[in-house]
Amino acid sequence: MRKLLNTLYVTTPEAYIALDGETVLVKKDEETLIRVPLHNLEGIVTFGYTGASPALMGACAKRNISLCFMTAHGRFQARVTGESRGNVTLRKTQYRLSESEEESTAIAKNFIIGKVYNAKWIIERALRDHAVRLDVEALKDVSITLTNTLGEIKEATNLEQLRGIEGKAAAQYFSVFDSLILQQEDFFFWQGRSRRPPTDNVNALLSFIYTMLANDCAAALEAVGLDAYVGFLHRDRPGRVSLALDMMEELRGVVADRFVLTLINKRIVNEKGFEKREDGAVIMDDTTKKAVLSAWQERKREVIKHPFLDEKVEWGLMPFVQAMLLARYLRGDLDAYPPFLWK
Repeated sequence: MRKLLNTLYVTTPEAYIALDGETVLVKKDEETLIRVPLHNLEGIVTFGYTGASPALMGACAKRNISLCFMTAHGRFQARVTGESRGNVTLRKTQYRLSESEEESTAIAKNFIIGKVYNAKWIIERALRDHAVRLDVEALKDVSITLTNTLGEIKEATNLEQLRGIEGKAAAQYFSVFDSLILQQEDFFFWQGRSRRPPTDNVNALLSFIYTMLANDCAAALEAVGLDAYVGFLHRDRPGRVSLALDMMEELRGVVADRFVLTLINKRIVNEKGFEKREDGAVIMDDTTKKAVLSAWQERKREVIKHPFLDEKVEWGLMPFVQAMLLARYLRGDLDAYPPFLWK
């Protein structure tokens, strides 16, 4: 497993990134804003419309450095990758299992078990830490429902049934999500998920971080030799990193949702950093985006003990660890894929 190095986030929309020898240049007009040695980078994520030089794209592809292009609003556009260096046998196994409803369901169950289990413990942790400020009975009811849902997941026999169970569990979890917002309630409130575009401040944050997490999962899967575009729960669709979305399910709540709640409850962001457009879309300004990305990088450096490996791992390495475990399962080294279960 490769180490998690630095990711360069270019948030200035007018910036152009280029290569100078072994150094990445971030330029605006004729001014060089920053120079970063290429060998220090694990990935580059650029938010804007100016682009990157062909030389830089080629160098990133050759060195297996992820180069992702996002819109200024944080929506994924494209990712540059080089030639496939993955194990062909591993990918052939992945493709074969993805074509089987039975095998896909068996793998997808563990992704959803991880998602529901982690959602339950997000609620339980909130009850432990903030019981005085919460509707304890309502949150306990949801926690019990999610516990019961874990049993339903194990009994699911096909993907359609599994998706229905997951949808009901997500509705239960999000029914109390607003209760977990403890600060700045006048400006950060939950009325339901809105995606394209996000129509409130909380959804703007969630969409932004979900995109970052999906990119991390895709890069991790490619790093271990898997095809991020061929999933088990999320079926094939051109341009969609279906397997990254699969693996992201178990990490979505515990990594992304908790991080967004921290941004709000610790006042790392405030209402001044959000703008509502005429079409109803809510976007973050550059200053807020930089603050969010800085906090995201700090969170990724925090350490947690992995429940399956029983080893200390940085949060930022979690997608790489889970991708490695999935690859081991597909190779036959593990009896089942072990989802990340947080507590």
